[in-house]
Amino acid sequence: MLIRDIRATPVFTAGDKTHLRELLHPKDEPACTNRCSIAHAFLGPGEASLPHRLKTSSETYYILAGRGEMHIGDEKAEVCEGQAVYIPPGAVQWIENTGPGDLVILAVVDPAWREEDEEVFPSSP
Repeated sequence: MLIRDIRATPVFTAGDKTHLRELLHPKDEPACTNRCSIAHAFLGPGEASLPHRLKTSSETYYILAGRGEMHIGDEKAEVCEGQAVYIPPGAVQWIENTGPGDLVILAVVDPAWREEDEEVFPSSP
């Protein structure tokens, strides 16, 4: 049985400036045969991730708490707790916290996130 506890998972700031806890990644768990990786991410009030893209993996955000503005390519939309957002491979995306509290996201990457698959832009490409 494999159980990961978010309270025992360290927080780090990713290359796109999102605060992350990597909950499950097949490379770190030999017993895990999932194709995907799962991370708990958050941005404080007024914070935004940098524009970035995953070249070959898709990503799905499930908004656990807060509200924000999601940008994918030339599209943007308000997002809030209880919504899921699909981000196709190769799409430049970023998210901004527009609420008064933390914007909390469960991020699922399929196939699992790899550093060489991600491209981060210092500003809008």
